[in-house]
Amino acid sequence: MTRTTENRIDIAAAAVSLAAEATDLETRVDELRRQLVDIDERMRAVADALHRLPPIQWP
Repeated sequence: MTRTTENRIDIAAAAVSLAAEATDLETRVDELRRQLVDIDERMRAVADALHRLPPIQWP
């Protein structure tokens, strides 16, 4: 194999590796976005519950 062919193979392997990593990262970003939506919904539910509590009567 010539040096040029080896370089092309190395570049192709790097491109495939980077594409796979990008796909994994996109999947993780989507998962994190869904988790943030869930957290936001829980925070709103807790805030609503706190607002419905009766006021504290201090002596």
